[in-house]
Amino acid sequence: MAEALPDLIEELVTDKGPDDIQAVAELLLPAEDVEIATLLESLPVEERISLWEVLPDTRKVDVLVEMRSDPREVLIAAMADEQWSAILADIDAEELLELMDSLPSRLIDLAYQALDKQQQAYFRDATQFPDEQVGHWISHEMLVLPLNAKVRDGLRLIRRNVPSHCDTVFLVNRSGHFSAAVKLTRVFGAPEHLPMVELTEESLPVIKGADDATNASLLVQRSGYAALPVVDDSNKLLGRLDVLSASELVNENYERQVMATAGMDEDEDLFAPVAKSARSRALWLGLNLLTAFLASWFIGLFEATLQQVVALAVLMPVVASMGGIAGSQTLTLIVRGLALGQVTSANLKALMTKELKVGGVNGVIWALVIGIVAFMWFNDPLLGVVICLAIFLNILAAALAGVMLPVILEKLKIDPALSGSVILTTVTDIVGFVAFLGLGSLFLL
Repeated sequence: MAEALPDLIEELVTDKGPDDIQAVAELLLPAEDVEIATLLESLPVEERISLWEVLPDTRKVDVLVEMRSDPREVLIAAMADEQWSAILADIDAEELLELMDSLPSRLIDLAYQALDKQQQAYFRDATQFPDEQVGHWISHEMLVLPLNAKVRDGLRLIRRNVPSHCDTVFLVNRSGHFSAAVKLTRVFGAPEHLPMVELTEESLPVIKGADDATNASLLVQRSGYAALPVVDDSNKLLGRLDVLSASELVNENYERQVMATAGMDEDEDLFAPVAKSARSRALWLGLNLLTAFLASWFIGLFEATLQQVVALAVLMPVVASMGGIAGSQTLTLIVRGLALGQVTSANLKALMTKELKVGGVNGVIWALVIGIVAFMWFNDPLLGVVICLAIFLNILAAALAGVMLPVILEKLKIDPALSGSVILTTVTDIVGFVAFLGLGSLFLL
């Protein structure tokens, strides 16, 4: 894209006459689909629709595929039904799978009818898998030969076409069941009469169609191959998952987790209607309010202590903040480990021991620092001792909660990235306040 994204946004928002919009549309013709999608998502709804209407119909499906679902649905709803026949004329099964959650059923039927018979079969096969399973996202562009093929057959196949991100030829038996794979680099230079099976890879991982899409994608990224075969339960070759699709699935999962920590959807539109945005965020705010009231109730149990020792109220945010930060560090580490399959029941005890030791070291260091500061600030050695002990106990509790909460939530089939931070904050606040105010009641009154 010749102009930077902020410049194009400013041009469209401030000078939004028909000539300006047409000029930007012409400027976008050589741009990548993802760049056009990003620009459209960055525009207020009125300007977004105006630019969308002047884009060539031949680009629209590819651009929609690159967009998040919420802004994509705005554009889909703005289009008249008679326009869709031209737009969907060249759609393929993979693109329809990407768009089917955003398209109304009448448009899904229209797009399905535009597919040829082979693409329709691909679409039907993929929809047998839910979108969290890798079978939903496989590519059917691959190099396949029968098990008895020779090197000359492989060379002939390679000369015809090599799909993007393809570095192996898959060998199948007469029933279409996956048997082995041969790297393209081994085919070149090998004697033409040599059977392909003599060049096969010994340790190529194989993915099941029902495998989790994120886990399968991580396997592709770590495999050292450009793509891995995907098979059904009977080992019939369904397709392949290449490294580009794997990276997109991993990135989408990461973005989903990041947005979930704030109780938001990764597909939310920057310019979604106020009512829709407010409604989607209200539940999360309400959940946080309940946890805040719970922490406040525990504070209320020590009302008499707070009335007599005002310094405790001044220092309470320090206790809560230190526990929250320490816990979030551990929580983030464990959530990532669970997502990557690195945290299991076998290593959980060792991991908890390590995190408690880290918490103990940091707890001692910062408890002493804060205790000394409190003593110098209020000239009260007992107050310094109280906050010192409270900080130490809260950081230890934060480390324990940071390890156990994600594991427990995952066992309960609750996404730890979504609710872990809220529960952790509540735990560290309550432990910190009870420890601090309870010790204050014991030592200072």
